[in-house]
Amino acid sequence: MQDLVIPAPDQPTLPTTSGGRFPVRRVYCVGRNYAAHAREMGHDPDREPPFFFTKPASALVTDGADTPYPPGTDRLEHEVELVVALGRGGTDVAVGDALDLVWGYGVGLDLTRRDLQAEAKRLGRPWDLAKGFDASVPVGPLVPASGVDPTAGTVELRVADDLRQSGDLADQIWSVAETVAELSRWVALAPGDLLLTGTPDGVGPLRRGDVVTGTIAGVGSVHTRIV
Repeated sequence: MQDLVIPAPDQPTLPTTSGGRFPVRRVYCVGRNYAAHAREMGHDPDREPPFFFTKPASALVTDGADTPYPPGTDRLEHEVELVVALGRGGTDVAVGDALDLVWGYGVGLDLTRRDLQAEAKRLGRPWDLAKGFDASVPVGPLVPASGVDPTAGTVELRVADDLRQSGDLADQIWSVAETVAELSRWVALAPGDLLLTGTPDGVGPLRRGDVVTGTIAGVGSVHTRIV
């Protein structure tokens, strides 16, 4: 093996409730997977198959750390989501086999520079800087998949004591199994991949000093402060 010409980057990892850390390879997100959120963003959920975008693994915020307010935006918004952590990979996975790939689940925030996203949409440009910026994906501890039902459970986000988002995993347009199977048609999934599965309606702005808590019944929580 040849010597590295620069030091190898650190491997991003997430804490788990079973002990040890989960190494993260890639982070995928599915867009507009809750009908009410699709409508609040101006889209018809009955006409749209799932679509995906990515965030870098280096954008993870873990262990309850503070999240810096990103530069270049006046409209940072919260989106609370179920996180699916894959322990196995595959391509062209059948829906009936998709959950066999899952190591565990967590709660995450898909933070979005909404003003940059709106401008990118208007100009027909990629969303990368609106979605994949530094510290754009806080994630709480992962819980092993056994005993977790990814098809039902209350999803909530609070800023301090203010309830901003409230929904249920049962409201997903595409189930976890369907979403994993669909994604595997387009990319080769591998151990360490994360998939954020969409957000309920009620997304809104965050400001410096806000304390944000996302929870999903039967899964856990994520907690961070915007600084």
